Amino acid sequence: MQRANWIQSTNIYEVNLRQYTAEGSFIAFVNELPRLKDMGVETLWLMPIYPIGILKRKGTMGSYYSIMNYTAVSNDYGTKEDFSIFMQQAHALGFKVILDWVANHTSWDNVWTVSHPEFFSRDDAGNFRPPFPDWEDVIHLNYDNRDLWKAMIEAMRYWITEFDIDGFRCDMAHLVPLEFWKAAREELDETKQLFWMAETEEASYLQVFDAILTWEFLHKMEAYWKNEAGINDLFNVLHKYDSAMLSEGIRIYFTSNHDENSHSGSEYERMGDGAKAFAVFCATWNGMPLVYSGQELPNKKRLLFFEKDSIDWNSSYELHDFYKTLLTLKKNNPALRTGDNAVHTYWLTTNNANVIAYLRKNGGDEVLVILNLGREAANFILADKKLEGNFKDVFNETITDFSNQNSFEMLPWEFLVFEKK
Repeated sequence: MQRANWIQSTNIYEVNLRQYTAEGSFIAFVNELPRLKDMGVETLWLMPIYPIGILKRKGTMGSYYSIMNYTAVSNDYGTKEDFSIFMQQAHALGFKVILDWVANHTSWDNVWTVSHPEFFSRDDAGNFRPPFPDWEDVIHLNYDNRDLWKAMIEAMRYWITEFDIDGFRCDMAHLVPLEFWKAAREELDETKQLFWMAETEEASYLQVFDAILTWEFLHKMEAYWKNEAGINDLFNVLHKYDSAMLSEGIRIYFTSNHDENSHSGSEYERMGDGAKAFAVFCATWNGMPLVYSGQELPNKKRLLFFEKDSIDWNSSYELHDFYKTLLTLKKNNPALRTGDNAVHTYWLTTNNANVIAYLRKNGGDEVLVILNLGREAANFILADKKLEGNFKDVFNETITDFSNQNSFEMLPWEFLVFEKK
């Protein structure tokens, strides 16, 4: 399946609309677009914008992922007219917009429970049932029913034809048959060539999806910072990805998202003073970087999942320029293109076990990354015949001639990113 040509140099910013502003609305979020554009954000992933079920709801506001109607918007966020204004403004600024799509389950009071009860799975007593016992606020859809396939695809098509969205992030994609996704993509790409992103790590789903999320590596970064894993464990996961996944399959790297923040804590709870170094890795390794709402602050609190709990914005945006530098480099330097067989990544040798260094090359374009993933200052030598010439530090614009210098000292968790001149 053909990939949209803008995907290989893009990045993703996950938008938690409920918590983003005090209003929690489409129109209020429109005011944030110029700032995000300046930060280098390119693709906006909106968490589910649909009405949330009331029956068996968790908390006051319910789960974003308990969908009452696939072709409506939640009154909490505004109207369809408001969403149309948001889409027009986002596209005018050059953003791509992808919607969260929840195909595995719905709320107990989803409109289909009345109009198409045959779309749902049943327990032994013939009653609707949740996908798993502890997912009691949602009910499972039955993909043995091919009429469900048609209805689901048409619901997805609605957002393309009515609002010109640019793709889908598909929730728990591996819980839905791969054959359904193949049919959905084949049909919907005839309407518009989309970006297909899956919440899964099952490599077979890259037969359909452009990109999948790297949950295992996220948790290994967390374990590494907690001294529960070593640096070779990080390498092993990356090797597993390279060997198990299709060569052109895109992996999305991240240090936070809605699940991790709400259920496990911010990246500063989970990765401490290593959070920024790992963010650099996620933005420069062979994949696509994902930034979650508020990371540019940085947001250090857990956002409640089932309640209103606005991000505590202030006017400083302390990490705006940090992310702007990384996202702009990702966009502009061909050495960081994603899923491009012309890009080659080389590990470079250092004499310090806590320091990792890699060089990414695409023709004459090169990006060098050095990370001290240790709790102590590191003195080390970096010597590799692949590394020569002048490189500019992308954060402070100083020039280093790597033909002559190979001895370095770095602070704990320090990061260096260079672009070849």
